[in-house]
Amino acid sequence: MRIDLHSHSSASDGTQPPADVVRRARERGLDVLALTDHDTVAGHAAAVEALPAGLTFVPGMELSCRRGGRSIHLLAYLFDPAEPELAAECARIREARVVRARLTVERLTELGVPVSWEQVSELAAGGPVGRPHIARAMVAAGAIAEPALAFTPEWIGAGGRAYVSRYALAPDRAVRLVRAAGGVPVLAHPKAAGRGQVVPDEWIAELAAAGLFGLEADHLDHDAAAREHVRALARDLGLAVTGSSDDHGELTGHRLGCETTAAEVYERLTAEATGAEPITARGR
Repeated sequence: MRIDLHSHSSASDGTQPPADVVRRARERGLDVLALTDHDTVAGHAAAVEALPAGLTFVPGMELSCRRGGRSIHLLAYLFDPAEPELAAECARIREARVVRARLTVERLTELGVPVSWEQVSELAAGGPVGRPHIARAMVAAGAIAEPALAFTPEWIGAGGRAYVSRYALAPDRAVRLVRAAGGVPVLAHPKAAGRGQVVPDEWIAELAAAGLFGLEADHLDHDAAAREHVRALARDLGLAVTGSSDDHGELTGHRLGCETTAAEVYERLTAEATGAEPITARGR
């Protein structure tokens, strides 16, 4: 089985609609795909409606967390999206994204970058506005050559001239919320130094004690040393190890399936979930 447990659609900061994401997943030879848009499940219904035969869909989400000024991302799988406390926190995070994006656009304008809220909103296509949409608007304005260049101290990277912080969950609370909703939490790219998202080992140990299921080791933002470190840490803490593409469509070069998760890990993950079940299309 080829299993990719981390992908994004235009429901958050990916470039393709959910229906196109699942179709492309099957074209790439995947058997299982999790759609994990940021702080939202808005793309799930469209993904399920378009699910091609032979592809299993895992409902998921990537929760925004923060500790000690560091951005931390938590993947949540097979949870009940109607669980009141988790749903309320996701709504609060999404609202904070809008406030942050508006302030970021204002700061960029003050810095002489000709971007507008209307441009950024159009790029978001009705989904939650995020920094990748702002980065794409900056490219269109000619301020930078590619979106990745926006995420630096020069612009909207952490501590940057136009950077604006926002509300996010404490990661240990996020783990407990996902578990309370019957879901299974996995820490996304925990040693992504290039993103400035290196999570200290002692923090990961605390998350394991709070109910963390696994660590995403096989990710393109992890070099060989980081992958081995994450695997060793997972062994020490009794956690599972996953691998995923973290595909965002055009933004990341359409890389679905470039990293995958072992079938036995997927089976363990689904066995622990009580909030939702994977969905398999048949006969299409």
